[in-house]
Amino acid sequence: MDRKRITRMGNKYLILAVLAIIIVACKKDKPEPTPVLQEEIAIVEKPKEVLEFGFNLNDYIVKRDTVRKGESFGEILERNKVGYPKIFHIAEKAKDTFDIIRSFQQGKPYTLLCSKDSLELPETFIYQPSKEEYVVINFKDSIHAFKSRKPIKYVEKTATGVITSNISETLEEQGLSPRLAYKMADEIYAWTIDFRRLQKGDRFKVIYTDKYIDDTIYTGVHNIKAAYFEHNNEPFYAFEFETDSTKGIIDYFNEEAKNLRRAFLKAPVKFKRISSRYNLKRRIAVYGYKVRPHKGTDFAAAIGTPIMATANGTVTESRRRGGNGKYVKIRHNATYETQYLHMSKRLVKVGDFVKQGDVIGLVGMTGNTGGPHVCYRFWKNGKQVDPFKQKLPEAKPISDSLKFKYLDFIKPIKYQLDNILFEPEIIEEQPDQTLIIQANS
Repeated sequence: MDRKRITRMGNKYLILAVLAIIIVACKKDKPEPTPVLQEEIAIVEKPKEVLEFGFNLNDYIVKRDTVRKGESFGEILERNKVGYPKIFHIAEKAKDTFDIIRSFQQGKPYTLLCSKDSLELPETFIYQPSKEEYVVINFKDSIHAFKSRKPIKYVEKTATGVITSNISETLEEQGLSPRLAYKMADEIYAWTIDFRRLQKGDRFKVIYTDKYIDDTIYTGVHNIKAAYFEHNNEPFYAFEFETDSTKGIIDYFNEEAKNLRRAFLKAPVKFKRISSRYNLKRRIAVYGYKVRPHKGTDFAAAIGTPIMATANGTVTESRRRGGNGKYVKIRHNATYETQYLHMSKRLVKVGDFVKQGDVIGLVGMTGNTGGPHVCYRFWKNGKQVDPFKQKLPEAKPISDSLKFKYLDFIKPIKYQLDNILFEPEIIEEQPDQTLIIQANS
């Protein structure tokens, strides 16, 4: 029994050994797996589109230039390998959209989109009469022309400043457009502040909109939404508001809905009577009926009658001289000045800032005059003119129906304006001082 069991066990181990040998042999004979080679795929990036005038400029040879003196549309195309028969055909087809002869101006930019091959033949002509507008004349396959405008973007911004010498320098120091000064001086505060007489320490805050073409071309200040100007320690608010959407009438009003663009008073005195009008051909018997121009308007009034400033401004003269007698002259802005002659008493001095309706003197008979009156003289750009023949801006009050709408409209804007902080004043640094505290023992 023992011998048989040993024999069986020996056979079993023998079989296992043989199987092991076979498995090892099979593994050796089995071919090694072939490694998979991964090909590197080259990724070619498509050039970024350069879009302008509705075209991808990468698809063309682009030639830019400006119209030279005396240069015509035909000469430009001929110089760029387009024959005259085709030029004539292009001009005829495009004339209903764009008058190539009359509308072509020296110095205006144009762009030629040419084929991207060795010939570089023009396929499209683009003319820019302004920064925003452009005319496209396409003649690649068929001829067609159209007008369009570049996309415009408006960006709201804020600015503050403290006057040290004049507003232009203040804006320049901050890298701001001088257009802001012009708009505030001539469009908003022309009738309330004389920007030629600003005081050191006057300050302003403004909310305005800058205009960009194609997101990158800056074209200047588009409009002023709201402004605050502190002049002679007096605040002047201004808010832009459309009073007539049909006609597109926009004006500026203060926080109480009063129009800032106040016109001049019709007369410097109340209960007036015109005794002599502006007349450049006036003849006077005393002077032998010779022509003696009268460059003022006389308002008859009793001696001592108050004479009022007809608009806000700064007194530039207050004196007595010759036939003018005692008089006062006021500059209102860069364009207008007024003068008041024959006063019995002057109540203002040079440099005084006066508001519309302020009393500046009293009616008298000083100088050459045949009776008590004030001779009112009106100056425009340094020349005496008839005030009644000038197209002065009217101070139309805001209608009652719009007043409540206006006051609601400006609430958030005024809040925004009031919360704009003025630029901090520069304070000279003082040397550090060490404070030594000695304790009592």
